[in-house]
Amino acid sequence: MAEDVYVGNAGVDAAGDRGWLLGHFKPVGDVRHSEDVEIKWGVHPRGDERARWVTGESRTALLLLISGRFRVELPGRSVLLAERGDYVVWGRGVDHSWYAEEESVVLTVRWPSVPGYAVPGYAVPGHAVPGRDADG
Repeated sequence: MAEDVYVGNAGVDAAGDRGWLLGHFKPVGDVRHSEDVEIKWGVHPRGDERARWVTGESRTALLLLISGRFRVELPGRSVLLAERGDYVVWGRGVDHSWYAEEESVVLTVRWPSVPGYAVPGYAVPGHAVPGRDADG
């Protein structure tokens, strides 16, 4: 069934939806629509940072470094991802933020996929999507 297959490029597809490739925010009927998991291809210039901490987290997340140096801030702990393949996992209830120490590419997987967590007024230059989840 062709409608159950999607072939794309993370760099191209991510640019049109703030990095998000799969999750509840994709149209129902699209094979990339999921309420179980979200996947993001995050490309962050040096100095890019989350506008504010995510609090009241209700998902589990994995953040995997593809390239660059990327810091994840957790309560009482700062985790530096510096080698390709470094990753961090945090569970429900763990607040977080992040900072790109160098230009970085990260893959984020979160589950379940739930609405919310958007930073009001957050916009990637040229990719403003009102109300869309912007964190990683």
